[in-house]
Amino acid sequence: MLKFPTKKLVIASHNEGKVKEIRELVLPLGFAVATARELKLPEPEETGTTFVANSQVKAKEIAAASNLPSLADDSGLVVPALNGDPGIFSARWAEVAPGKRDFDFAINKVGELLHFRNTPASMVCVLSIAWPDGTCHSFEGIIQGTLQFPPRGTKGFGYDPIFMPEGFDQTFGEMDPAFKHSISHRAQAFALFLEYLKGE
Repeated sequence: MLKFPTKKLVIASHNEGKVKEIRELVLPLGFAVATARELKLPEPEETGTTFVANSQVKAKEIAAASNLPSLADDSGLVVPALNGDPGIFSARWAEVAPGKRDFDFAINKVGELLHFRNTPASMVCVLSIAWPDGTCHSFEGIIQGTLQFPPRGTKGFGYDPIFMPEGFDQTFGEMDPAFKHSISHRAQAFALFLEYLKGE
């Protein structure tokens, strides 16, 4: 892969759930993987107004700081009944104190706003790969589904316990992680990333 002559990659995230999923997707490609946290790099501030913009901000900043290719993820839950919220603010809805996130709190907040009724929603993921010179490419995955209350399952992270993908009778929180990785919004974005790599 000429795009990655060193076969080294930094995951530009401090979110352990995201890091675990991305690492599992990337390692079979033969990359040596480090994370922003392991390199003691600060988590970039999300200043964009879209998933693409935030993903690129994180990828570019960590690529410049590490002098290595950087893969960033910006993802979230989009609920039409909440005018698209929490959307790009999905992680911030879980903040209960500076640097501390509680997704049980965020899930309950979503539930209260919806009066705990099941409603259509989607999960969106944008992966961006950036190089130290500022070059950046992005790949988007979207999966449609329904929010289910009360939450079900403890195998995922974030909003997984309330999101049931279309065509299934389990939430992401109930699914075997390996199976979830094969159908999720992140898996879709990663498949596009793989097509990009094969396009050399």
